Amino acid sequence: MRFQDIVAGAVHRAGPREVGEAEIVAFARRYDPQPFHVDPAAAAATRWGGLIASGWMTCAIAMELAVGGVLAGSDSFGSPGVEALRWERPVRPGDQLSLTVTVLEKRVASGGGTGIVRWRWELENQRAERVLSMTATSFFDAGPAGAPRP
Repeated sequence: MRFQDIVAGAVHRAGPREVGEAEIVAFARRYDPQPFHVDPAAAAATRWGGLIASGWMTCAIAMELAVGGVLAGSDSFGSPGVEALRWERPVRPGDQLSLTVTVLEKRVASGGGTGIVRWRWELENQRAERVLSMTATSFFDAGPAGAPRP
């Protein structure tokens, strides 16, 4: 996807992608070792009633789906950050997650050459329940078509 091909209002989809118990535990042991992420027995006794994925893992899955299904082959070269991030429901082992990315706006930076895309990412499980929503900004090469990429 080149910056020139991005259209405000366009919707892009990626997934589904299944989330496994072993990967939930492995991610959490390394990055977020709270009992409800790493220990199924302890998790069963929490308010969650079972093992749930770290919100940071949920973000990583959204990024995985975005790179594979939306940004693959693009001129994207990074992001200045996220405006809003919400974990709306827990992700559990066996969930099938799908990503919907809606382009909110696009513009060229005042200095030219850099395209700026603001978009909403929504990750849903197999029951069409939103588990993550975020509004993010991404940078793209906005040079002329056919120009060499850095």
